[in-house]
Amino acid sequence: MAKNLNQSLADAARKSIHERREKGESEAPKTRAVLGNRIQAASELARGERVKRVQYMVDPASCRLWEQHNRRYDLLNETRCADLIEGFKSMGKQEFPAIVRRVEGQGEVDYEVICGARRHWTANYLGWKLLVEVRDLDDEQAFRLADIENRDREDISDYERALDYKKALKLYYTNQKQMAGRLEVTVDWLSRFLALADLPDEIVDAYRDVTEICVAHGRALAAGLKDAKTRRRLLATAKDLHGQGLDGKAVIGQLKKAATQTTQKLPLASYQTAKGKPMLTIDRKGRDGLAIIVEPGSGASKAELKKALHEAIEAHYR
Repeated sequence: MAKNLNQSLADAARKSIHERREKGESEAPKTRAVLGNRIQAASELARGERVKRVQYMVDPASCRLWEQHNRRYDLLNETRCADLIEGFKSMGKQEFPAIVRRVEGQGEVDYEVICGARRHWTANYLGWKLLVEVRDLDDEQAFRLADIENRDREDISDYERALDYKKALKLYYTNQKQMAGRLEVTVDWLSRFLALADLPDEIVDAYRDVTEICVAHGRALAAGLKDAKTRRRLLATAKDLHGQGLDGKAVIGQLKKAATQTTQKLPLASYQTAKGKPMLTIDRKGRDGLAIIVEPGSGASKAELKKALHEAIEAHYR
C-alpha cells in the first residue's frame, strides 16, 4: 500500500510539473519544496512513521479528567493557574492543546483529559472553548505521556507525582525495574518517589498543603521512620503540628529536630542531702545488679550516704 501511494504521489507530482512546463511556467523552488513535503508527509503516514493529530475546539464541560491523572484538580485555583490565565488573555488563544482521548456512553462527556488539567481549568474559568488534541492511547501509554509532559514542571508537586507513581506501579507494571525502564529513569530515582508516597498520614497532615511535601523531606525522615522509638517521636510531633498552618520548610524543620532528639534516660532512683543536692544515684545493671554512683560535690556526710545506700538496697535489690 505504501509503495502504491508513493508511486501515485510521485506520478501526480511529475504530471503537475510537466503541465506547468507545457504552459511555459517555470518550476519554482517553492513549488518543488511544497510538493516534496507533501510526498514525504504522505509517505510517512503510509509507513506509520507519522501520526496524524486531530485537534478540536470543545466545550470544557464535554471533558472529564482521566481517573489516573497525576494532578489534584481540586487544588487548582487562580494562583496555581495564574500563568495560564495571563497567557490565554495576552495571546487571545490557547497555544498548546490538552491531550485527550474519546470516551463513549458517558452522556454529555465526549473526551477524557490525559494531559492539560490546568488548561482545562483555565478555559473553564475564562468561559472559553478548550483546544484539544485527540489521541488513541491505552492506560499505560496515557500514564507515560502525562508523566513526560509534567516531569520537569514546578507546578506539580513531588508528592502528587509520588502518589501517581505508586498507583501506576500497581496498575501497569510488575516491578520497579520494569517501570523505571519504561519511564527511562533509574530505579534509585523512582524508589525515592515511591518512598515519599508511603509517608504516614500523620506526617502528611502536618503540612498545610501537600504540594509542599518534597522528595528531600522523605529522604530526611526515612531513617527515623524505620526506628521504632524515633518513629513514635516523629508521629507525635506531626500530630502537634497538624492545623498550625506552617509552611513546608517549617514543618520539615520541626520533624528533623524531633528525629534527632535524644531521650534522657532517668535513673532508677536518686537521693539528695538535707539541702537538696544529689548525693546518690541508683540504676539497674544487668538483670539483678545495681549500679551505685556517689555524686561528687554534694557535701553529704558518711551517715547520710550510709542511710541512703541502705534505703536503696532495701528498695531495689532483689
